[in-house]
Amino acid sequence: MDFEIRQIHINDKKEIIAMMKTFYSSDAVFTNGSEEIFENDFLNCLNSSPYLEGYVFCSGVNILGYSMIAKSFSTEFGKPCLWFEDLYVKPEYRGNGIIPEFVEYIKQKYPDNIFKLEVEKENTHAVHVYKKKGFKELPYVEMKL
Repeated sequence: MDFEIRQIHINDKKEIIAMMKTFYSSDAVFTNGSEEIFENDFLNCLNSSPYLEGYVFCSGVNILGYSMIAKSFSTEFGKPCLWFEDLYVKPEYRGNGIIPEFVEYIKQKYPDNIFKLEVEKENTHAVHVYKKKGFKELPYVEMKL
Protein backbone atom coordinates (compact mmCIF):
# COMPACT_ATOMS: atom_id res chain seq x y z
CA MET A 1 0.00 0.00 0.00
CA ASP A 2 1.30 3.44 -0.92
CA PHE A 3 1.09 5.99 1.87
CA GLU A 4 2.98 8.98 3.17
CA ILE A 5 4.04 10.06 6.63
CA ARG A 6 3.62 13.72 7.42
CA GLN A 7 3.30 15.96 10.44
CA ILE A 8 -0.13 16.66 11.86
CA HIS A 9 -1.93 19.75 10.50
CA ILE A 10 -4.72 21.75 12.13
CA ASN A 11 -7.15 20.41 9.49
CA ASP A 12 -6.54 16.88 10.85
CA LYS A 13 -7.96 17.72 14.28
CA LYS A 14 -11.43 16.18 14.00
CA GLU A 15 -10.20 12.89 12.56
CA ILE A 16 -7.16 12.61 14.86
CA ILE A 17 -9.24 13.21 17.98
CA ALA A 18 -11.78 10.64 16.78
CA MET A 19 -8.95 8.11 16.38
CA MET A 20 -7.57 9.06 19.81
CA LYS A 21 -10.98 8.31 21.36
CA THR A 22 -11.03 4.91 19.64
CA PHE A 23 -7.46 4.14 20.69
CA TYR A 24 -7.95 5.20 24.30
CA SER A 25 -11.15 3.19 24.65
CA SER A 26 -9.42 0.03 23.38
CA ASP A 27 -7.54 -2.67 25.26
CA ALA A 28 -4.26 -1.16 24.02
CA VAL A 29 -4.13 1.30 26.93
CA PHE A 30 -5.08 1.32 30.61
CA THR A 31 -6.61 4.78 30.68
CA ASN A 32 -9.51 6.21 28.70
CA GLY A 33 -8.08 9.70 28.26
CA SER A 34 -10.36 12.73 28.21
CA GLU A 35 -11.41 15.54 25.90
CA GLU A 36 -8.93 17.81 27.71
CA ILE A 37 -6.05 15.36 27.25
CA PHE A 38 -6.86 14.79 23.56
CA GLU A 39 -7.07 18.53 22.94
CA ASN A 40 -3.79 19.23 24.79
CA ASP A 41 -1.96 16.45 22.98
CA PHE A 42 -3.19 17.59 19.58
CA LEU A 43 -2.39 21.26 20.23
CA ASN A 44 1.10 20.44 21.50
CA CYS A 45 1.78 18.64 18.24
CA LEU A 46 0.99 21.87 16.40
CA ASN A 47 2.72 24.48 18.53
CA SER A 48 6.34 23.43 18.01
CA SER A 49 6.50 21.86 21.46
CA PRO A 50 10.02 20.70 22.28
CA TYR A 51 8.45 17.59 23.85
CA LEU A 52 5.92 16.27 21.32
CA GLU A 53 5.62 15.73 17.57
CA GLY A 54 2.52 14.40 15.82
CA TYR A 55 2.38 12.41 12.60
CA VAL A 56 -0.34 11.08 10.33
CA PHE A 57 -0.17 8.21 7.89
CA CYS A 58 -2.20 9.05 4.80
CA SER A 59 -2.97 7.93 1.30
CA GLY A 60 -4.18 10.87 -0.73
CA VAL A 61 -6.79 12.61 1.40
CA ASN A 62 -7.45 9.49 3.52
CA ILE A 63 -5.90 9.43 6.97
CA LEU A 64 -4.94 5.83 7.78
CA GLY A 65 -3.66 6.41 11.32
CA TYR A 66 -1.49 8.59 13.52
CA SER A 67 1.27 8.59 16.10
CA MET A 68 2.90 10.98 18.50
CA ILE A 69 6.57 11.07 19.44
CA ALA A 70 7.43 12.25 22.97
CA LYS A 71 10.98 13.51 23.54
CA SER A 72 13.09 13.09 26.66
CA PHE A 73 16.64 12.21 27.70
CA SER A 74 17.80 8.83 29.01
CA THR A 75 20.47 9.17 31.68
CA GLU A 76 20.69 5.37 31.68
CA PHE A 77 21.89 5.39 28.06
CA GLY A 78 23.32 8.94 27.92
CA LYS A 79 21.29 9.90 24.85
CA PRO A 80 18.08 11.62 23.86
CA CYS A 81 15.12 9.26 24.08
CA LEU A 82 12.08 9.18 21.83
CA TRP A 83 8.89 7.48 22.94
CA PHE A 84 6.55 6.11 20.30
CA GLU A 85 3.15 7.15 21.65
CA ASP A 86 -0.33 6.42 20.32
CA LEU A 87 0.75 4.15 17.48
CA TYR A 88 -2.66 3.79 15.88
CA VAL A 89 -3.75 2.52 12.47
CA LYS A 90 -7.42 2.21 11.54
CA PRO A 91 -8.47 -1.47 11.49
CA GLU A 92 -9.08 -1.56 7.73
CA TYR A 93 -5.48 -0.47 7.05
CA ARG A 94 -3.66 -2.74 9.50
CA GLY A 95 -1.28 -5.34 8.13
CA ASN A 96 0.06 -3.03 5.41
CA GLY A 97 3.44 -2.31 7.05
CA ILE A 98 2.51 1.19 8.17
CA ILE A 99 3.91 0.93 11.71
CA PRO A 100 7.18 -0.76 10.68
CA GLU A 101 7.72 1.93 8.03
CA PHE A 102 6.97 4.68 10.55
CA VAL A 103 9.48 3.20 13.02
CA GLU A 104 12.13 3.24 10.27
CA TYR A 105 11.19 6.81 9.33
CA ILE A 106 11.71 8.01 12.92
CA LYS A 107 14.92 5.99 13.33
CA GLN A 108 16.35 7.65 10.22
CA LYS A 109 15.14 11.10 11.25
CA TYR A 110 16.70 10.73 14.73
CA PRO A 111 19.65 8.34 14.28
CA ASP A 112 21.44 8.95 17.60
CA ASN A 113 18.51 8.39 19.93
CA ILE A 114 17.16 5.65 22.16
CA PHE A 115 13.67 4.52 21.13
CA LYS A 116 11.07 3.24 23.57
CA LEU A 117 7.43 2.35 23.57
CA GLU A 118 4.83 0.78 25.81
CA VAL A 119 2.61 -2.08 24.74
CA GLU A 120 0.14 -4.29 26.55
CA LYS A 121 1.48 -7.86 26.69
CA GLU A 122 -1.94 -9.10 25.62
CA ASN A 123 -1.57 -7.19 22.35
CA THR A 124 0.45 -10.07 20.91
CA HIS A 125 0.33 -8.88 17.30
CA ALA A 126 1.78 -5.48 18.23
CA VAL A 127 4.44 -7.12 20.43
CA HIS A 128 5.41 -9.32 17.48
CA VAL A 129 5.64 -6.34 15.10
CA TYR A 130 7.76 -4.32 17.54
CA LYS A 131 10.12 -7.24 18.20
CA LYS A 132 10.58 -7.67 14.43
CA LYS A 133 11.68 -4.02 14.33
CA GLY A 134 14.30 -4.69 17.01
CA PHE A 135 12.51 -3.60 20.18
CA LYS A 136 13.34 -5.68 23.24
CA GLU A 137 11.37 -6.09 26.44
CA LEU A 138 12.85 -4.33 29.45
CA PRO A 139 12.55 -5.77 32.96
CA TYR A 140 11.17 -2.55 34.42
CA VAL A 141 8.04 -1.85 36.34
CA GLU A 142 6.66 1.47 35.21
CA MET A 143 5.26 3.70 37.92
CA LYS A 144 3.54 7.08 37.88
CA LEU A 145 2.53 9.67 40.42
